[in-house]
Amino acid sequence: MHRVVLLYSGGLDTSVMLKWIQDEYDAEVVALCVDLGQPADDFDAVRQKALDLGAVASLVVDAKEEFARDYVAPAIKANARYQGGYPLFTALGRPLLAKLACEAAREHDADTVAHGCTGKGNDQVRIEATIATLAPDLKVIAPVREWSMGRDEEIAYAQEHGIPVTSTVERPYSIDDNLWGRSSEGGVIEDLEQPPPGDVFQLVTPPTEAPDRPEDVVLGFRDGLPVSLDGEELGLVELIRRVADAAARNGVGILDHIEDRVVGLKVRDLYEVPAAEVILTAHRELEKLVCTGRENALKPQLDALWAQLAYEGVWYEPLLADLNAFMDRVNARVEGEITMRLYKGSATAVARRSPNAIYDRSLATFNADASFAQGAAPGFIELFSLQSRTAYRIAQARERG
Repeated sequence: MHRVVLLYSGGLDTSVMLKWIQDEYDAEVVALCVDLGQPADDFDAVRQKALDLGAVASLVVDAKEEFARDYVAPAIKANARYQGGYPLFTALGRPLLAKLACEAAREHDADTVAHGCTGKGNDQVRIEATIATLAPDLKVIAPVREWSMGRDEEIAYAQEHGIPVTSTVERPYSIDDNLWGRSSEGGVIEDLEQPPPGDVFQLVTPPTEAPDRPEDVVLGFRDGLPVSLDGEELGLVELIRRVADAAARNGVGILDHIEDRVVGLKVRDLYEVPAAEVILTAHRELEKLVCTGRENALKPQLDALWAQLAYEGVWYEPLLADLNAFMDRVNARVEGEITMRLYKGSATAVARRSPNAIYDRSLATFNADASFAQGAAPGFIELFSLQSRTAYRIAQARERG
């Protein structure tokens, strides 16, 4: 290899490997940092740091809009929560990072892509499967899988070579964040018998410290996607940010989650997902209002399958495209407003309205109303229960011999 595109965040792993690749492979490195809405990153500093460490080029790509439009939006329509809990965000970003790395490799005449994933994680699968699909001629290296350093040794390596990093032996967490959420793992988090350490959460206010009064926000949806907040029309990126701010200050979106990785490990992750918690909950509530009972019974099963495929990173799997077609068809009716009440860690739908609601108050009311033929109920019940009653009688007869 002569030139490597390194997916570069400026954190411990990728900063160490930028230096390590140059020394180990005698190769030039193009650092590629992708802005997916990470709230705290100084991208000018990240770009300069890569150049200071010897990169022949340091690129920063603003991909927030593409990420929101092509990855987060389908996840909202699919109510995407892996294993019922984790609102996918890292999993959504990795195929996009890999796609942009392939494009950068073509543009900068690189023959190799490098990433900072470990051999124990999901991201290696997501990134490498995407590269193998889009650019099978490119080589892929994963230095963390090759070197024999743990995080403590990486920190020591960084100190020895004058590489500035923020990780310390006392606080060795692996952090990943983007517009849709933030994850923390490693260190004491791996001890399942211990509660989450207080220094982990940097995005969401602890619920015990959140305001003592609830805050209501009104989310407007069209075609299954949020388009307004409290009556103000917003683009998806800005709307997600504002919802995240409101949810975070009210302690909403902290998740202590045990999950099964693609590679077979069962792990613990701590997630901060304020916007996702509010928007996904609101979306599902509105979806239930406009869908039939049969649709509401089936769609969560397909949502779970969508989340599984996205978690695995098989973004170009035909089945995912098939599911997206179904999600688009259903969400064409998901229009209206949901009022979400945010209070000390909870996000609850407290009001709903939609022009497509399969709801008629005059039919649902317990007050007297002639529009619902209650007198037809006995005949319906007799027919509805016919097979169950027949099967029960037959079972009773068999038990009596």
